[in-house]
Amino acid sequence: MPESLAITRLLNHLFGGAVAAVLQALGLHPAHPAAPINDAFALELLVVAGLIAFFLFVRLSLSVERANPAQQIAEVIHEAIGGQAEQVIGHGYERFQAFVTCIFLFVLLNNLLGVIPGITAPTSLVVVPLGLAVPTFLYYNFHGLRENGLIGYLKQLAGPIWWMAPLLFVIETISHLARVLSLTVRLYANMFAGDLLTLVFFSLIPIGVPVIFLGLHVFISFIQAFVFMLLTMIYLSLAVAHEH
Repeated sequence: MPESLAITRLLNHLFGGAVAAVLQALGLHPAHPAAPINDAFALELLVVAGLIAFFLFVRLSLSVERANPAQQIAEVIHEAIGGQAEQVIGHGYERFQAFVTCIFLFVLLNNLLGVIPGITAPTSLVVVPLGLAVPTFLYYNFHGLRENGLIGYLKQLAGPIWWMAPLLFVIETISHLARVLSLTVRLYANMFAGDLLTLVFFSLIPIGVPVIFLGLHVFISFIQAFVFMLLTMIYLSLAVAHEH
């Protein structure tokens, strides 16, 4: 079994047996049956728990007159992402704001974990960006179908010119499927490169210079989280648009 983080060892100690049993029942065989939970998954759970705790605290301590720092941070996030969503999605953006906010914060925090020495950002493993891209793909297509109906949504894929509809339908279908690959590769490649670059410079020059690359890693983390969120908004805006 490879060396793992303390939280991973704890989760495997508490839930490893149950997780392994579930995976085997589904026909999946983990590489390490005694420790089926890896560091990336453990860190993702930690991020989820942290976000839930943060927003529960904000909800329970809401105050109009004396907003605490956590509430102020939450309000800034809400207003910033809400303003961006209104510009990109337009009317009715409010129903999607919770999803895109969760996407942004989850990606950002998982990216930033790579700044901590000895920890690899979960998003630098391809399975994590893929695990975000697939539900994003399902989410915007679900709302596209819900908003336009099956026939209306298929018309979007077929285009406005009837005699080109078969060709455009195939092209648009491939384009939609390629979005999963695009979201996955963009986030994975950038975070993998950032983690690798930081690791290399920490190994070569452990004092001083790596701080520059840590700053670069933080910058890339924010940019990639924003891009993932922005693309999600764009896909949603296209999916729920009505053909005239």
